[in-house]
Amino acid sequence: MEKRKVYMDYAATTPMKKEVLDAMMPYYTELFGNASSIHCFGREVKSALETAREEVAKLINANTSEIYFTAGGTEADNWAIKGYAFANKERGNHIITTKIEHHAVLHTCEYLEKYHGFEVTYLDVDKDGIVDLKQLRESIKDTTILISVMFANNEIGTIQPIKEIAQIAKEKGIAFHTDAVQAVGNVKVDVKELDIDLMAMSSHKIYGPKGVGALYVKKGIKLHPLVHGGAQEKKRRAGTENIAGIVGFGKAAQIARINLDNHIEKLTSLREKLINGVLDKIPYTRLNGHRTNRLPGNANFSFEFIEGEALLLSLDMLGIAGSSGSACTSGSLDPSHVLMAIGLSHEIAHGSLRLSLGDMNTEEDVDYVLDNLPKIVERLRMMSPLYEKVTKGGN
Repeated sequence: MEKRKVYMDYAATTPMKKEVLDAMMPYYTELFGNASSIHCFGREVKSALETAREEVAKLINANTSEIYFTAGGTEADNWAIKGYAFANKERGNHIITTKIEHHAVLHTCEYLEKYHGFEVTYLDVDKDGIVDLKQLRESIKDTTILISVMFANNEIGTIQPIKEIAQIAKEKGIAFHTDAVQAVGNVKVDVKELDIDLMAMSSHKIYGPKGVGALYVKKGIKLHPLVHGGAQEKKRRAGTENIAGIVGFGKAAQIARINLDNHIEKLTSLREKLINGVLDKIPYTRLNGHRTNRLPGNANFSFEFIEGEALLLSLDMLGIAGSSGSACTSGSLDPSHVLMAIGLSHEIAHGSLRLSLGDMNTEEDVDYVLDNLPKIVERLRMMSPLYEKVTKGGN
């Protein structure tokens, strides 16, 4: 079969849509004003900024005034956790999160522990990556001020019981933050229905530009600024706004909202074909994450007796782009903290592959992967003495 290029790493980043780029281009050239300027050059840019804010708000059913633009999802997570912790430290110093969070959350919590005297509880998850609500309840203390649980995991795709977690937080008067970078634009997210207080989003996960994100801050939430120096974003996030990026984010949010149902239906269909094909064709394979309660485009597998890095390189030689986990930790030789948290051994965790689907993928792409992945896995396994022993009837 002839080599083709198949991108299945949409969880790392998405290609920017043409409509998004077209919307952005004028703000690099003739519409160059500073949104803080009171003259006509500034006012027309300010209008575009607020239109984009409205589109992002509509995508998650928020009030426009509750959207604050940032430089990305990582900054939004940092701001939510540090900003809330510092603004409410007189009420307590205890934060609850999980062991499978993105490092934007984990490293922020570790920073607060190490340098600011906060106490953090890291919740376990089950074999599918779902938080134990009983353990969550039991972890709450009189000093607990914030619960941070990601909406959907970036590696294994598992979606958390967000509404139930938010309800537990509300019963105890605790704020609830969720990293929804992977969820927004891929599943329905309604911050009012779910009763979320703080939520991080990122443009480049929904076919928008890199370098721009947003933090949803529910009205009434007390939050210290993370970036100081100006009066932008209602004096909560200083710095001249990235207008072109924000306009692109707004356009991407609009497209995502309009196309959400079709997007979910298409990706779920492709995901099921991919998962079923891999599990049928390749023995000694495990699907990581919940079988059905997962992101529509996420498929994460562990293949026994092989190394994930060799698998990725072999796929790349055939034009197939996948991942072994989070793109933010791709340079690490350590096994995924997410896969370890769901109970995988080091050996099996090292043999993992994440294939994440997106709008440009087709059934032919899935067929190409299913034609080639089994051959690659078999070839790599033939180099393993352990695999040879198992297939010959050993233990």
